[in-house]
Amino acid sequence: MSEKYIPIKGLCFDKDGTLFDFAATWEAWAKAFLRRAAEGDEARAIKVGAAIGFDLVAGKFAADSLVIAGTPGEVTDALMPHFAEMEHSSLLAMLNEEAAQAPQQPAVPLRPLLEGFRAQNIALGVATNDSEVPARAHLGAAGITDLFDFIAGYDSGHGGKPAPGQLLAFAKAVGLEPAQIAMVGDSTHDLHAGRAAGMRTIAVLTGTAVTAQLAPFADVVLADIGEIPAWLAAQGAV
Repeated sequence: MSEKYIPIKGLCFDKDGTLFDFAATWEAWAKAFLRRAAEGDEARAIKVGAAIGFDLVAGKFAADSLVIAGTPGEVTDALMPHFAEMEHSSLLAMLNEEAAQAPQQPAVPLRPLLEGFRAQNIALGVATNDSEVPARAHLGAAGITDLFDFIAGYDSGHGGKPAPGQLLAFAKAVGLEPAQIAMVGDSTHDLHAGRAAGMRTIAVLTGTAVTAQLAPFADVVLADIGEIPAWLAAQGAV
């Protein structure tokens, strides 16, 4: 703790790999999207999957897959050479349609955790590199949309991570200084965005990154977001 500790009054969460388990959601999405886009041509689906770091046969993402921290626009850009017959907008729309339908597995029981934060007057936000529409669909399916003061995707007008635009917009929306907020995420993109915004950074291990990758950019590395209340209490924040 610093000599002059500033209590945390806001938490801005990444979505995939933070609120929700990354593999459970996006491995299912990749299988459905690739087979749909390849129109049932399994060999083509496997080849296209490799272009975005997904092994369709094994059903696993590579550690450096663009999908892990990239935006849907960036993923679409990487896919376009394989779908010359399609418009960029049509491919992006297909990607987002499948994303909105992807199954979500909460990293922890979300509603009681988030309600606990709200009871302590902690403002809550979501800053994701997913598109806003599927992001809201995922939060809605989990029954937690109403608990957030701010929800932004990469296409919400604030840019995407690792730039700090979404996070600064959250701070402005809830009337807090960045130093009063912690960015919570599972990737270095999340942590770089938090640092760039002047926020504290909390890393969690429910994505694909490991402690050694996250620790240099985080104030703390936790197993999952369920450990945040104890960490805040230990910091004297609540």
